Order: sequence, then C-alpha cells, then structure tokens
Amino acid sequence: MSTLPQHPPEGTGPIRPSAAVARAARALAAAGVGSARVEAEVLTAYVLGVPRGRLALADALGDDELARLDELTRRRVAREPLQHLTGRAGFRHLELSVGPGVFVPRPETELLAGWGVEQALDRPDPVVVDLCSGSGAIALAVAQEVPGARVIAVERSPAALAWLRRNAAERAAAGDRPIEVVQADVTAPDLLAELVGRVDVLLCNPPYVPDEVVVPPEVAGHDPAEAVFGGADGLVVIRPVVARAAVLLRPGGGFGVEHDDTHGAAVPDLLAEDGGFTAVAEHLDLTGRPRYATASRRADGQHAPIGAAWQTDSS
Repeated sequence: MSTLPQHPPEGTGPIRPSAAVARAARALAAAGVGSARVEAEVLTAYVLGVPRGRLALADALGDDELARLDELTRRRVAREPLQHLTGRAGFRHLELSVGPGVFVPRPETELLAGWGVEQALDRPDPVVVDLCSGSGAIALAVAQEVPGARVIAVERSPAALAWLRRNAAERAAAGDRPIEVVQADVTAPDLLAELVGRVDVLLCNPPYVPDEVVVPPEVAGHDPAEAVFGGADGLVVIRPVVARAAVLLRPGGGFGVEHDDTHGAAVPDLLAEDGGFTAVAEHLDLTGRPRYATASRRADGQHAPIGAAWQTDSS
C-alpha cells in the first residue's frame, strides 16, 4: 500500500512546486496510477490555482497548500478519478464540470465528436442530436465548433442532467450558442417524435461495456453503472438507438455511435442489417482499436431489404 512522506514539520519553510510534484508523483506511481507525473502536476497546479504550464513560475507551497495536495494525492491513490478531484474534465476545446453522478468524458470520444463536427459543418443550419449526453461533452463541442447548429442533448439520469445543465449554462454564458436539453430514455420508441425525419447529424456515446467485463477501479467505483454497462453483450442500448436513428435522420443524414472495442464487427453489422443506412464504416481510435461506427441515412429515406457492405477506416 502506497503512503505519502510525512508532512514536513511546521516552520520548515515553503516547498517548491517541482519538489511537491516529485513527492506526489512518487506516491501515485507506487500505487500504480498511470501518467503519475502528469497527474501530480495537474493536482499541484490545481492546489496553487495556476495553469499546469506555469507551474515552474508559481510560488512555493505553504503548509496548508501542501496538506491539501497530500489529501488529494491520497484520494487519487485510492483511485478516485482525477477529474472528480479537480471538478473539471477537458474535452476538445472545452473544460467541463464533472463529479459524482455523471460519466467522465474520455479522450477517445473526441474522435466521434470531431466526426460529428465535420458532418455538421457540411450542412446549412444543421439539427444535431446527442443521445446519452451525460456531461454534455459531445453536444457542447458541436455547439461551440458549429455556431449555426441547433443542438439537442438527450439524457435520462437526473444526476447526470444536473451536470449537463450546469455545463450548458456555463458554455452559454461564455458565448456559445445555447443547446436544448431533453430528459428522455433514448430507448423509448417515440423518442423526439417532433424531430422525425428532420435530424441532420445524430451522435451517441451509449453505455456499451458488456456486463461481465471487469473495469478499472476509477470506473467501477465512480462512473454511474447505467452509463457504463450495456447488457450481457453490451448492445442493449445500441440496438434501439440504431433503429431510432433511422427514423429521426433526414435522407442523407449522418449517424455516429461509439462502442466497445469488441464491437468492431457487431455494430457495423447492426447498421447494415437495419437497411436504412448506406456508407457504413468502422473507425479506429488512436490505439488502433475499433471505437465508433458511422453511416448515412439512405437518400430515398427507405429501408433496403438487405444490409449494405461496410468498411473500416482509421481515425
């Protein structure tokens, strides 16, 4: 079990940020925390109230600040997510508020959001829907990067909705186009009935981890289970989302859905078998693992009797 060095006795004087970082990094590394040095820098910068890039220019830590850093380091050693400790999570060009009750957005989801931004930029006054919105990461990224878009974020969980609304308000106050927040179950057969056939881009990062998969302690102990696990095969939410996407999208509309790295064939197959999509493609994340699938709604708005072939692309 990792322990921190004892706090220096009172009166020994302030400690340089570099020494404090090294001290925290040793404890995090001993506990098996990945990127221990980076996380130690983030925590030290957070305690000092300075950007991480300006740590070298920051004032030394006093006793109270070092005690606070020690406490945060102990919590991280216990596998509390770094983002819960700082209350913030970076996503593309955004800093989002996160904490207990909401799924912490991951870097790999930025790829799906980027695909959605590209799709929306190609369309005049696009209507973009983000299902299973959680903290609002995808929806708010699109709203920021495609100012002409009408963006609707859909979330079921009351706890996650509180974070989503908080982030939406923060981004609107910062000058981004406000998004619309809808509380709804994305598996409902009448989801967003008023938007049938009117959506240009539909994106979704659903719960998709198969139930029996063992996840890291940061996930198991802190991310909401309903935002992580997707049934025995991980596809319980994805199946109805695919079917509803075919109804909501206008002809030629784009659909993108993130999935487990074991679903590199299963999700594209679902899209092809639906019959309502063309240009079905699988995309890899930066580690080369299958991460999200995309497709276009058939131009005639109909469903083909036989699913189309699909291809794999790197992202």
